[in-house]
Amino acid sequence: MNGDDPIGALDELYQEVILDHYRKPRNFGMLRGADRKAEGHNPLCGDRISLQVRTKADVIEDIKFDGKGCAISTASASMMTEAVKGKSRAEAEALFDKFHALVTGGGNGVDLGKLAAFGGVSEFPLRVKCASLAWHTLKAALEESGSTISTE
Repeated sequence: MNGDDPIGALDELYQEVILDHYRKPRNFGMLRGADRKAEGHNPLCGDRISLQVRTKADVIEDIKFDGKGCAISTASASMMTEAVKGKSRAEAEALFDKFHALVTGGGNGVDLGKLAAFGGVSEFPLRVKCASLAWHTLKAALEESGSTISTE
């Protein structure tokens, strides 16, 4: 990292975080005993996700995802599962709103922790769908909509 350019160093750190979650996704696999499920698909990039959630008293007790996708999609799903585990449905939905604002250019990443790494995605409109696929799929699972989410 270049210590003379704090913005460049931060961008580099964010890229490393995204690549780490892509290479070693957290909460990847199938979840037994899930009470909420949803599927998501991004036809433009080919990303596919299957999300399983186990809730207890309106709290996300456990969450896992399966599927395949680009680095941004996989990293976003991995980091999302870490961020929402243990949160209430309302807290997860509020986090969705903040994340969506960030990747669409309407947020600044405040209070998003590692998720702020996706702030640069707003500069690449096609990648917004990659970053937000898991989040829209989570929303569908929590709403128990039963439909497959598509970014189209």
